Amino acid sequence: MINSLSNIKYINRYTRALLSCTTNPTRSTTSILVRNPISNINSNSDSVYKKQFYSTESKQQQSKSTTTTTHTNKSKKMNMDEFLPNAKDFISFIDKSPSPYHAVSNVAEMLKAQGFVQLSEKQKWELKPNGKYFFTRDQSCISAFAVGGKFKSGNGFNIVGAHTDSPNFKVRPISKVENVGYLQVSVECYGGGLWYTWFDRDLTVAGRVIVKDGDEYVSKLVHIKKPILRIPSLAIHLDRTVNTDGFKPNTQNHLVPIIATKLGAQVSDISDPTKHHTVLLDLLSKELGCAIGDIQNFDLSVCDTQPAAIGGGLDEFVFSPRLDNLCMSYCSIKGLIKASAESLANEENVLSVILFDNEEVGSSSPQGACSPITVDTIARVNSALAPTQESTPNLISMPANDLNSLVELSTRKTFLISADMAHAVHPNYVANHDPLYRPAMNKGPVIKYNANLRYATSSPTSFVILELGKKNSIPIQEFLVKNDSPCGSTIGPIIAGGYGLRTVDIGNPQLSMHSIRETCGVADITYAINLFQKYFEQFTAIDKTVSVDLE
Repeated sequence: MINSLSNIKYINRYTRALLSCTTNPTRSTTSILVRNPISNINSNSDSVYKKQFYSTESKQQQSKSTTTTTHTNKSKKMNMDEFLPNAKDFISFIDKSPSPYHAVSNVAEMLKAQGFVQLSEKQKWELKPNGKYFFTRDQSCISAFAVGGKFKSGNGFNIVGAHTDSPNFKVRPISKVENVGYLQVSVECYGGGLWYTWFDRDLTVAGRVIVKDGDEYVSKLVHIKKPILRIPSLAIHLDRTVNTDGFKPNTQNHLVPIIATKLGAQVSDISDPTKHHTVLLDLLSKELGCAIGDIQNFDLSVCDTQPAAIGGGLDEFVFSPRLDNLCMSYCSIKGLIKASAESLANEENVLSVILFDNEEVGSSSPQGACSPITVDTIARVNSALAPTQESTPNLISMPANDLNSLVELSTRKTFLISADMAHAVHPNYVANHDPLYRPAMNKGPVIKYNANLRYATSSPTSFVILELGKKNSIPIQEFLVKNDSPCGSTIGPIIAGGYGLRTVDIGNPQLSMHSIRETCGVADITYAINLFQKYFEQFTAIDKTVSVDLE
């Protein structure tokens, strides 16, 4: 029964929509919202809606549209159950890696658990075919490699490169600030973060501390897991323009976290002449189990205390800090670990993952991609496995120029995957993506192109990734920025240009890059791990079928 004249109008609208649907079969199936004429008679509300599926645009209109239309009667639900184990393991890794130092430490433990042997750059290496090794540099960079069973000096390296750092705030060498009754910690912006996302978050610090231990000084990791810092935003009542003119925080004045109040702090903390508030040093000393006086120096990053999580109504997303670029760091290491023993035994090359630091600030450090750590790894492995008098009795000694020739040959035969996160298309900012290049989450890793060499991808190097995807049923997407849009960059062009390595830039798609909380797809973590595993197992064979120069 219809209880009002207004509802008769809704019936007429409902009927017209039905007639339109049945009389025009050329229209596509999309979702529109109409008012349900059969509302509850006893309800005083006029707001009961029912979702119906009707024809709203012609095929001609659809062909002009750049947005993909999903046909509800043909859609297939993607089951995330098979992808969740890797995603859950990844978020555990993220939560334990609040700084590059922690990330490298955790990667080292993963490698040791799989039989990798730790080396020192300050000692001579003794390597053997089928052996698995790694070394670290400055606690924030790690180079891991597995020597092929059929490797000979002068053969190539199959490398994946990623980075361990993310935009954040670094505690300054002198951080003690007092202002209108608040004790604050002075910080410095590291990288190009979306700094507005750091306001009103429960923050803490993590990193490394130089601690006096008897007559020695030891670098120890620290992570205070309770919220101790806060960057409060200004109330809307005190600045009405923020929602109209935009939120534009001054990085010097507005990004200084509070740690305590003058009223709550001890008197000694306020008058203490040290570089840092005693309340901060006290928290660090308790976490490290040492006296405040034993703390000599530190490298501390500000980080969020909220753990990473699987999210979305269908468990499709990972909500997490530091996806850029711990996601690619984790996936590349897992791919190396998963490479089969059989393939390694028959491998002629060295399989390698190098996780650099300082990518977000230009890579110009001893542990960054501008450093020679890539060719250092190539040279040290070739040197350790070069023919010796024991292995070749007629060889008295290998001349230095012969060893250099082997390293040069090895470098020319090397291939690099530069693995750094990519930009997924944003549903609220679709216009920021080229209509032909709109990577979606949970549809596989993305090959990144740029004619101006912000990425190092070329047609021969991208072919390798496309071929691996095709051979192993791994979905691959492609991306380049619009002509009127700026483009970020990666370690790819740095290493390709510095050492002449063949390079392809790829990465998993994500939203909110450089935010304190980022988003990526659950399935893409498995896709990336599988891609790297197959790269390590199959690249050498594929590479023999590709001819570019006179070979």
